Amino acid sequence: MDYYLTQHASDALEKRRITREWMERILATPEWSEQDPIDGDLEHRLGRIAEFENRVLRVIVNVKARPLRIVTVYFDRRRKSDETESRP
Repeated sequence: MDYYLTQHASDALEKRRITREWMERILATPEWSEQDPIDGDLEHRLGRIAEFENRVLRVIVNVKARPLRIVTVYFDRRRKSDETESRP
């Protein structure tokens, strides 16, 4: 998948010890996604990372940009690993 990492997203991966493989997995095949409540160009893609205690990884991407622009990446503490949601 073709994408561009913003400097913030690149720094977030390193600081938060998130692998590119995990980010790319959720970017390509999220378990569910949400529209950003403020910016209509942004989509939040979420999924559990089994290798990291099933914590939920949130990848925020600008879907209007080409290539896709990754804005930030983080483990969402508000989401529980056992939550089930379906994709819209």
